[in-house]
Amino acid sequence: MEEEVNYVTVAFKTKDISTYEKQNDLEIIYDDVKAWETNPAIPENEKKAPLCTLLRLVAAGLGIICVILVFVIIAVSVHFNTVMSEQHRENINLTAQNLQLWTEKTDMERQTEELTRQRDGLNWTVGVILEYENFPVNTHCPQKVCTPCLDGWVLFQSNCYLFWTSDYYSYWRTWQGSRAQCRDMKADLVVIESQEEQEFINNHTKDYSDDNHGYWIGLSKTDTWTWVDGSNVTLTYWKTQQPGYRRSCALSQPRADPLANWHKASCDMKNRWICETRALIKPD
Repeated sequence: MEEEVNYVTVAFKTKDISTYEKQNDLEIIYDDVKAWETNPAIPENEKKAPLCTLLRLVAAGLGIICVILVFVIIAVSVHFNTVMSEQHRENINLTAQNLQLWTEKTDMERQTEELTRQRDGLNWTVGVILEYENFPVNTHCPQKVCTPCLDGWVLFQSNCYLFWTSDYYSYWRTWQGSRAQCRDMKADLVVIESQEEQEFINNHTKDYSDDNHGYWIGLSKTDTWTWVDGSNVTLTYWKTQQPGYRRSCALSQPRADPLANWHKASCDMKNRWICETRALIKPD
């Protein structure tokens, strides 16, 4: 781009100055003016160039910083995810271990309960066996397998019951004779200790002969009513409140009300009877 030069002629009034000197002076002034006028103006775009360059540098710096921040965030996220994954795996392992420990503990508790039950059962069986001077293994444990009750006996709770049901009068016994029959079988006349037992007995007896007959139970009176095992009478299911004999024994009569069927009878009267003994194997 060519520079535009403007020439200015300046005239000065002079006194007593020679033509030659005037000419020289004019040349000097001309040169000065030319020099001033020919000083190029700075373009607008060149003035803005440093500012644009600075802005570009700032933008580039911010871009680099953003890229660095993105990489930092990605790295932190990857590290965080790795840590969380490891923590999650550790939690899963701990949960699995706790579950295994809980399962093992439950199994041990169950085994302990089972062993305790077996121990109590064995202690019960040993106690029953020790009541015999000579335990009849073949009778109680046919084919080497022990059963809670002998054949013909009925299991209820932890005891075995024998209901004598002969229809022949010659096989009936007095109260004392009935008890002797029970004792010969390592048992005794039944002792009734609860309403459930009373109802059980009533459900397994049936009427025979006439209304006066029944089944001897282990309750008798000389001065006071007492069970054969020496325990006091706490529950009673008397049919009537008749005084009875001075020496009286208790009959369970099937035809009467199940909860009011005890009858006070002469101990010499012959009847059927009910024996009771502990089961060899205690039910669960």
